[in-house]
Amino acid sequence: MADTLVYIGLGANLAQPVQQLERAILALKNIKDTKLVQVSSFYGSKPMGPQDQPDYVNAVAAVRTRLAAVDLLTELQQIELEQGRQRKDERWGPRTLDLDILLFGNDLIQTERLIVPHYGMKQREFVLYPLAELNSNLVLPDGTRLTELLTTVPLNGLTRL
Repeated sequence: MADTLVYIGLGANLAQPVQQLERAILALKNIKDTKLVQVSSFYGSKPMGPQDQPDYVNAVAAVRTRLAAVDLLTELQQIELEQGRQRKDERWGPRTLDLDILLFGNDLIQTERLIVPHYGMKQREFVLYPLAELNSNLVLPDGTRLTELLTTVPLNGLTRL
């Protein structure tokens, strides 16, 4: 099976978020049949949803994997759990760690467990700007150019840490 280039969004806003992301990056290096290629800078961002929570620290990692998308998702969710993530019904609430598959090659995936490209990535500055740092020429599976999205999504207080 060939390697697939995958972009993973990282986010945290509880329990020392910078250290949470650093630990997650180390954990990504240990996923079987997967190689960490590159990680963006860390960015500070305002929370989505409820504003009565700490700001987030976000980044995007690029990996090459031989795993199927759902198997990679299982590995990412295991890392989240190991770092204290508690899954709740509340969307956009505070969390120790969030790992999202943003893009899995040019695959379009729509299952109960996984939607790729990530459903919200086109509107999220904390995904688009770190992603552009890794690959400014990126074209999404639907033909949308990342550079086009950057012209329509404001920074919204996003700052490189």
